[in-house]
Amino acid sequence: MAEEPDNLVLVMLRKLDTKMDRVLDDLHDLKVRMTSVEEGLSGVQRRIDRMEDRLDHVEKRLDLSGPAGFAE
Repeated sequence: MAEEPDNLVLVMLRKLDTKMDRVLDDLHDLKVRMTSVEEGLSGVQRRIDRMEDRLDHVEKRLDLSGPAGFAE
């Protein structure tokens, strides 16, 4: 004779638990990826800042400040 089916509530809770585990795994993966994106963006911002400093230096050296209202 076949085994008796589990209580319907228990079956539903097990399915919910499995789905919740997948959601938590996905959330963890998203956090890891977001951290990676933030670190990459931070590196890009540092490079932009350095380029801006270099451009300021070049403008000063070439005396390109210009009349009032022309410079930033």
